[in-house]
Amino acid sequence: MSYTVDIKPSGHSFQVKEGETVLDAALRNGYAFPYGCRNGACGACKGKLLSGDINYGTNQPTALKEDDINNDLIVCCQARVRSDLTIEIEEVSAAADIEIRIMPTKVHKKEFLADDVVRLFLKLPDSERLQFLAGQYVDILLKDGRKRSFSIANAPHDDAYIELHIRHVDGGDFTGYVCDELQEKDILRIEGPHGSFFLREENHRPMIFIAGGTGFAPIKGIIEHILAENMDLPMHLYWGVRDHKDLYLADLAQKWAKHIPNFHFTPVLSEPSNEQTEEMRTGYVHEAILKDFPDGFSTFDVYASGPPVMVNAIFDAFKPNGLTEENYFSDAFEYQTPKTK
Repeated sequence: MSYTVDIKPSGHSFQVKEGETVLDAALRNGYAFPYGCRNGACGACKGKLLSGDINYGTNQPTALKEDDINNDLIVCCQARVRSDLTIEIEEVSAAADIEIRIMPTKVHKKEFLADDVVRLFLKLPDSERLQFLAGQYVDILLKDGRKRSFSIANAPHDDAYIELHIRHVDGGDFTGYVCDELQEKDILRIEGPHGSFFLREENHRPMIFIAGGTGFAPIKGIIEHILAENMDLPMHLYWGVRDHKDLYLADLAQKWAKHIPNFHFTPVLSEPSNEQTEEMRTGYVHEAILKDFPDGFSTFDVYASGPPVMVNAIFDAFKPNGLTEENYFSDAFEYQTPKTK
């Protein structure tokens, strides 16, 4: 059995297979819904249910709050269809033209940027390139059918390699494999590009970028794209980490701040060690930004990438100060769950 999903305001329509989620069906049919984590944690794929019936089974999305439910919002990555639907959601037109592909890649270079962060440069076949938007991600396809998602850290114009930043997660079998066993020249299969976290070039507004940990990866790609396009807009980069050693590419961010007019870089440490200088900002990154922008965020585009708790806290804190959903773009990193036996 299949059902029909009608999308407002675009007027698009597609079929959903039995047991398929709304998001999976939309992507399969070539319609680019906004989405991020794909497990119900970030809420990027929320839409308004105008008619019809869905269910989540036993997996109630954590991003769905009481106000969302009262306003008939659904999380499309978890919603399974029980009737024909009409949904109101803004499609991502810029990503709709990009083909999602499965491709083999060779590990061209592997290097440790920190004790627990590995940078991989993946080489595509000589005749191939992966088209993507700055900030999107790829899935690494594992032999057992599982997928691991990692943001692309380079800009589209610099596409000779796909750059990934991978943090080792305690108990994570794949990240442990990458850190301890993966070798240069090994082959990995990737699928992509995915995601609705990318630069909205048409907005022409000052930008605040907020990275948490390896959430710096997609923001790096976006900033490098902005620089390549010679876009002359104020940019503020805040990078929230536990300790100074977690700022694994601080030299690059400091170089941007030194040489690019209207670019500002502020690292923020949440758990600084005793060796840190007094000049370093400490605490939660969103609290530091609130102090720096007392006039609010109504004139800014805000891009945030990192753990869901950070991404959600930013919007909750900034919304009363002028930030709207239309000008908040996020990529929530849901870290790998340790494998159980």
